[in-house]
Amino acid sequence: MAVTEQSVLDALAGVQDPLTQRDFVSTRAVRNLGIAGGDVAFDVELGYPAKSLVPGLRRALVAAVRQVPGVDNVSVNITTSVVAHAVQRGVQLMPQVKNIIAVASGKGGVGKSTTAVNIALALAAEGAAVGLLDADIYGPSQPMMLGVAGKPESTDGKTMEPLSAHGVQVMSIGFLVEPDQAMIWRGPMATQALEQMLRQTNWKGLDYLIVDMPPGTGDIQLTLAQRVPLTGAVIVTTPQDIALLDAKKGIKMFEKVGVPILGIVENMAVHVCSQCGHVEHIFGAGGGQRMAAEYGIDYLGALPLDIRIREQADGGAPTVAADPEGEIARTYKEVARAVAVKVAVKAKDFSAKFPSITISKDT
Repeated sequence: MAVTEQSVLDALAGVQDPLTQRDFVSTRAVRNLGIAGGDVAFDVELGYPAKSLVPGLRRALVAAVRQVPGVDNVSVNITTSVVAHAVQRGVQLMPQVKNIIAVASGKGGVGKSTTAVNIALALAAEGAAVGLLDADIYGPSQPMMLGVAGKPESTDGKTMEPLSAHGVQVMSIGFLVEPDQAMIWRGPMATQALEQMLRQTNWKGLDYLIVDMPPGTGDIQLTLAQRVPLTGAVIVTTPQDIALLDAKKGIKMFEKVGVPILGIVENMAVHVCSQCGHVEHIFGAGGGQRMAAEYGIDYLGALPLDIRIREQADGGAPTVAADPEGEIARTYKEVARAVAVKVAVKAKDFSAKFPSITISKDT
């Protein structure tokens, strides 16, 4: 029996993307389908990085096509193509940066910076080109967390080269001042410094730039949310009622400036005693899930209160880098993939495809 294109597509339509819950045919992810006798070859293009899932996806796709009568050999090439997606109205995208994701919290002390750096490392581990901007002018922590130090180089005296750590491009005010120097700046100065770091850093072909936002919802945070072309924001909270109260303010702030919330990460959700295995919800249970349900926002996942997360971050190798195959790193990767999928299904940015229009007076 001759193998037809339709029979192969029908078979592929039965395979669901485990992250989007949609098949690869209706989403037009199947490309370049070729049939030569009993040999079938095709490409599958994902809109998000998922390097760790590729072997399983390939097996599922091959198994589905092999069920088609007459098929002898199946060849599948799975690639990722991350594109730029829409941002706030009236804000221009940055060159060399496709998507900017803010990681924010309503208050300090909830593990926002630790979550931001591990999401960045997880996206890089999944195959994306990733940058990390430490936007906390008054308390930069990413240089220590990533174990990187030094001054950014400048070849033209106007722009800076990002530093690199664990495969991620990094910029922080911590690279520009002494570690023990206090930044005694008012809001406008801090905001200007952040915009300079963002726009005068030579980011190189980033799929995602993760911005570790300063805690709170004050003038600096609001100005950044208005001026930086944000694809979306991730809210980090603990289950504690006080943290949730402030996290809700963060959600409202982003909503007011037209930045979509990609989801909520619940940090320090549970503590498991390393000595006896006793499980205890020190900061309360299920608060982040309840808030996500209340606001109709995706619940991206929960991270434990675990001494290893603190030790690894303090040691300059966050969990995803220090223990990439560990259970906690797997959770961070699940969160990162969920964020990338949320970005992938957003409306694309088409501004680069439209010609610029100039108006000149007739002479």
